[in-house]
Order: sequence, then C-alpha cells, then structure tokens
Amino acid sequence: MEFWLNEKHSEGYSVNWKFTETIHTEQTSYQHLAVINTMDFGKALVLDGLVQTTEKDEFIYHEMIVHPILMSHPNPQKVLVIGGGDGGSIREVVKYASVQQADLIEIDENVILACRKYLPEISCALTDKRVRLFIEDGLEFVKRKQDYYDIVIVDSSDPIGPAEGLYTQEFYTDIHQALKPEGILVAQTGSPLFNKELLAAANQRISKLFPITETYLTAIPTYTGGFWTFTLGSKKYDPAQAKPGKKLLKAMNLKYYNEDIHKACFALPNFVRELLK
Repeated sequence: MEFWLNEKHSEGYSVNWKFTETIHTEQTSYQHLAVINTMDFGKALVLDGLVQTTEKDEFIYHEMIVHPILMSHPNPQKVLVIGGGDGGSIREVVKYASVQQADLIEIDENVILACRKYLPEISCALTDKRVRLFIEDGLEFVKRKQDYYDIVIVDSSDPIGPAEGLYTQEFYTDIHQALKPEGILVAQTGSPLFNKELLAAANQRISKLFPITETYLTAIPTYTGGFWTFTLGSKKYDPAQAKPGKKLLKAMNLKYYNEDIHKACFALPNFVRELLK
C-alpha cells in the first residue's frame, strides 16, 4: 500500500509527498502536528497538513535565515528567535561564540517536544546552556522588551492560525523597539510566486521602521515553488554590503551558506524588484 500527503497551496497547485510511515501525530491546542517519514526527504515535520521542514534540505532554510544576518552584525550577543520550535535556527545561532543568550519563543510546546524526540539532528542545540525557551505568544513577548536584542529572527509558519499576527505593522513596530540601536530584524516572507501580497506588504511595513530594508532569496526544494524570500530591517548595518568572516565560516563547516552565496542572495530578479516598488 502507498501513502501520499497532498499539500494544497492554491486552487490550481498542490504537491504530493509519498511517505512510508507516520511516526507521530497529534492535535495540539493550536494545530494538527505530524512527523512522517518521506520517501525522498527523510523525516518531516507537518503542521496542519503542510510540510514545515525535512531532514534532507532543512539546512538551506536555517542557514539562510540566520547567517546573512549574524555575519552582518559585528558583535551579536543577544538573539531572539520567534517561532522555529524545531530548533534549526537556534542551532545555527549558537554557532557564534559571541552569542551569550539565545531566546526561543514558541507558542506550541508540542512542536518543541516532537522535534526533540523525532528530529534530533535539527533540535540538537536546544540544550545549549545559552538557550532559553519560552512557551508563549511571541506577539506579547516582544511588547515587554525595549532596547534589548541585537538580532530578532521571525522564523514563522505561513500567516494562518497561530502565526497570523506575525506579519502585522504592530508586530514589526514592537520588534523595532525591542532591538538595540544597531539591531537587525529578519523574517521569512514566503514565495515570491505564490505569496506576492505577503512579501510586498512585509517589505513595505518593515521599510517604514528601518532605514535599511532588504529582501533576499534562496532556493528550497520542499517549499512552495522552490524560490523563497527573507526580508530584513536594519537600524545601522547593511547586510547586502557585509563581508562574512572567512575564519568563522571555515570553523562552522556549513553546507549551503558561504561568501559568494551571501553576495548573490541580494541580487533580485526583475519580477521580485517590481513587487517591492
């Protein structure tokens, strides 16, 4: 017998995943959660029927949401990750010796528990002594912080369900206030093909607050359409002009991100430039 997960993204586009085993499934207080073993991409975390991360290509997303930003800050010490309960972004953050505190805010504790148990390669850094876990709403958490973080990473799912409020002007304003005078925000902003309105709105809202706003690209095979965007807001440093440290990169032994990728990811296709006008 064959098992297939049908991941519907629009009325005319869906992705079919062949999987061999359902490892875990539950209905949490916020969403349906499953861990499955796919035929081509290894184990995958699935929330409300949508694949969030897989063993085979997760490194692309997690390296690209973290390193272009942390490499651009001269001394990132306090980092906040909102969402990202799988632990992949935290894993990349704590590779920096300068980081003294890495806070992870996840509204659904069951995501953390499931990933710790079934996806240890991704969640392995959650036990790092610099990591602090907070099980609460990121929207409310950032309201209580002023001039505190060097970096804020919004590692959210799509703007539905528990992640819906993580794309609003109010939320970005609260993050701006939570950042230090040299702080940088980065958020995943979806597919430039399937999430045009989301990307354009996020870029516009962030640019109202930060003097430096950039959108950059990567390619993630398991995400909608392949293309994926991140949008940053910086109070001082321009990541598009930053030069990653060669010694630091060599010590990290990354799978995807490097000096050339850093420079290239800020080169946008014309259709993306048009979206951001």
